[in-house]
Amino acid sequence: MEQRLTLITLGVNDLEMMRRFYCDVFGWSPEPDQSDDIIFYDLDGIRFALYRRASLEADTGLVLHGEQHRPAVFAHNLGSTEEVDALFSELESRGADIVKDPEKVYWGGYSGYVSDPEGNLWEIAYNPMMG
Repeated sequence: MEQRLTLITLGVNDLEMMRRFYCDVFGWSPEPDQSDDIIFYDLDGIRFALYRRASLEADTGLVLHGEQHRPAVFAHNLGSTEEVDALFSELESRGADIVKDPEKVYWGGYSGYVSDPEGNLWEIAYNPMMG
């Protein structure tokens, strides 16, 4: 299999609430090709989708809740600690749930965490090793 990622899909309970979060808090614009079950965002070459959990369960044939389903963690890397702090300030002013304020971390970078309304975490970081 080729080392390539084209789409990340989150199964969500409340599609409209999650759309508002990603549009109003993160400031993202959805793509026009969406339906009542799925919303797509173009993330500079990778697509990110919010998909109604019931529809995702029907599609996969799996039950995606309870102990077997865990929220996801994503990372957004920036060019400096100052950029991380500025983004955290902006997200906090828009009502984001700050899970962990940015700080220097053991691996040599600087990061903190924000949660979306369904508990999926976004690490916002400066990682000097990712250059």
